[in-house]
Amino acid sequence: MYYKLNEVKGGFHMKTKLGISVELFGAALYFIGLISIIPLVLMAGYVLLYENDEWLKKTAVKAVGIVVIFAVLSAAIGLLGNTAGLLTDLISLVSFSKLIISFSWLSRILSICRTVLSLAQSLLLLLLGLSALKQKDVKLGSVDNVITKHM
Repeated sequence: MYYKLNEVKGGFHMKTKLGISVELFGAALYFIGLISIIPLVLMAGYVLLYENDEWLKKTAVKAVGIVVIFAVLSAAIGLLGNTAGLLTDLISLVSFSKLIISFSWLSRILSICRTVLSLAQSLLLLLLGLSALKQKDVKLGSVDNVITKHM
């Protein structure tokens, strides 16, 4: 096994090949997910290629999966807004009168949805990061099922 064991108050903590505990690395994956997806993907790639700890590998995949899911949901909300704008433009283009139809109310609702989605992502990643410091996992139903099925 490539891990170093450190005795800590009656228990042992596994260490990564980088020399930090798997718990800290797992938490870092979630916390980096709050900042940007690119460093998260790079860190997750490192874990999948070079580390042997199954919990850490699942944590890396889960962190990337959560960020991607929220990005897709945010893009879908943006697509709705773009579609409403396109409809407004098309209606005004084909209309012979100066009919003005506005979907500004939809824009405000979609903006609120994006803000709520962003807040939910941040809270979820913070919760998962804090629980990772204790090498515990918060179950997320279908996300965990997909990870278990494909890993």
